[in-house]
Amino acid sequence: MSSICLIDTSIFLNFLNVTNCNQDRELVLKDYKIYVESGCTFLLPMATVIETGNHIAQNGDGRIRRETAIRFVEQVKAAFKGEAPWSLTQFLEAKEMLLWIDNFPDLAGRNKAADKYEGTSFGDLSIIEEFNKSCKRFPMREVFIWSLDSDLNSYHQNAK
Repeated sequence: MSSICLIDTSIFLNFLNVTNCNQDRELVLKDYKIYVESGCTFLLPMATVIETGNHIAQNGDGRIRRETAIRFVEQVKAAFKGEAPWSLTQFLEAKEMLLWIDNFPDLAGRNKAADKYEGTSFGDLSIIEEFNKSCKRFPMREVFIWSLDSDLNSYHQNAK
């Protein structure tokens, strides 16, 4: 069975070649090729889509933002149509979010790693919850968050 890979914003930014957010593009494309060859199933969390769009809108001059936004829209539309290498996760439903939203204040207030003086963002928390949901749905499969952030990159369920 193939592994399930949840794509974090740090990866999608490099994949889309977003100016000032693409320092690791070569590594990301190399790893992507390896994951494709190993048969990974790619999931694009809605938080990644929203965060990536925010980065694009806040980055560079208007012409560059527009060109990048066009590439972004093409990729997201392709995912909705089943024409991209990844599938979109669903938007959260209210009752689902209510199961974990109370964890946010503690996670936001606590450093997410010993060397990071920042808490877990709400977007990252929603990606972590997508990871947890995928682990429950596919307990016999490898599931991981593909991220350049060490804290998110640590979320990994081995195949059983």
